[in-house]
Amino acid sequence: MTVDVMLPYYGDVDQMKLAAQSVLNQQYQDWRLIVIDDGYPDPEPQRWFSEITDSRVTYMRNDENLGANGNYRKALGLVEAPYVVIMGADDIMLPNYLGVVVSAFEEYPKADVVQPGVQVIDEKGIACTPLVDAVKKVYAPKTSERIELKGEAMATSLVRADWAYFPSLAWKSETVTRIGFTEGLDVVQDLALLLDIAAEHGSMIIDPVLAFLYRRHSASDSSVRALDGRRFDEERHFFESQAERFAALGWKKAARAASFHTTSRLNAATLILKSVGKGKFDSLPRLAKHIVG
Repeated sequence: MTVDVMLPYYGDVDQMKLAAQSVLNQQYQDWRLIVIDDGYPDPEPQRWFSEITDSRVTYMRNDENLGANGNYRKALGLVEAPYVVIMGADDIMLPNYLGVVVSAFEEYPKADVVQPGVQVIDEKGIACTPLVDAVKKVYAPKTSERIELKGEAMATSLVRADWAYFPSLAWKSETVTRIGFTEGLDVVQDLALLLDIAAEHGSMIIDPVLAFLYRRHSASDSSVRALDGRRFDEERHFFESQAERFAALGWKKAARAASFHTTSRLNAATLILKSVGKGKFDSLPRLAKHIVG
């Protein structure tokens, strides 16, 4: 197989089915799908997958809940194909997705990761552009054709605003399994991996062709963590460590961008009124600390 699609799963059953079905619907056929159920308390996923006769599809269930980071690290341990996608269990691949990312790797064989075009959708599957995604569009590289970002330029662009959509990324398996996910990170584990690649002078291909639907909804782990401030505790410590790392590499622009982490601070600022509206006053000190810290 050319591509392993890993689907770490815990959550909405119907959306998970849509995600899995979108893999089955791919025009590019040389793939393997592995679903890793992190102990979601519903027998329906196991029943549903037991009726799928495609030998390329494997369903497994963890004996105990590993959490998001643990389940993602388990997924990496199962990779065998040259390329891997670690897909969100509520996202959707458009039928051209695998063809687009494999073609990008063929054109840039030394690349470590590919970001195709993404459309954000809401809980009902309707296209939308929330504020966070509008900001991503402002900072994301503007291009009408495939381009390559490398090293410091890649790091600087990503720490200014994490415009990548992790579930839509396709990775070179050798790179991602060697580096892995940093233990203990939940919210920024994807950005950490991308910056590890950049620090090794690796590269990322941006392909503007729309190929993936990313679901954005308020019940997501990152949204819940953001509202009560936990997300920003993790982000602040992470950006501080990255600023030190880039300074040691002599990457002044990347170090400065990580130190300021402007869009992360702006995100915290927008949540202050929302927290007050929801009565989450206990989160205000955390949010304020991130804005000024």
